[in-house]
Amino acid sequence: MTFETYMIIGVAIIILLLLTWIIRLEIKLRKLLGSRNGSIDDAISILRKDTDILKKYAEKTTEKLDIVDKKLKKTVSGNETVRFNPFKGNGSGSNQSFATALINSEGDGVVISSIYSRDHLSVFSKPIKDMSSEYELTSEEKTALQKAKENILE
Repeated sequence: MTFETYMIIGVAIIILLLLTWIIRLEIKLRKLLGSRNGSIDDAISILRKDTDILKKYAEKTTEKLDIVDKKLKKTVSGNETVRFNPFKGNGSGSNQSFATALINSEGDGVVISSIYSRDHLSVFSKPIKDMSSEYELTSEEKTALQKAKENILE
């Protein structure tokens, strides 16, 4: 074999490798373009438009989620009712009295309590700010408030 034969074989191998590489690139290009007929510039332009639409949608979704988060922090997320007998020993009232705490995740809300006896019913409401009240809380109200706080953490 002469040098020219080796050159022809070498060039033929290089041509086959280049053809294989071109076919592979053509397959990748068709996958990129999908079922669309057009140039790669058209495909990139469409992808940019789709990306812009998705970015706008993500921004709107984030804004809406922020609003929902703010509203959710203000809703009642912890509640508890404690029933008790305020007249232990004399038999009136039984366990019809109660203290109910309703608080949000920030620790703001209200404690509503009721004292029941056979001839009288009293209802009290005490505002709660940061898990405490400016009004003195009874032990049952404190228990209801503490249990409501534990419900938030669950």
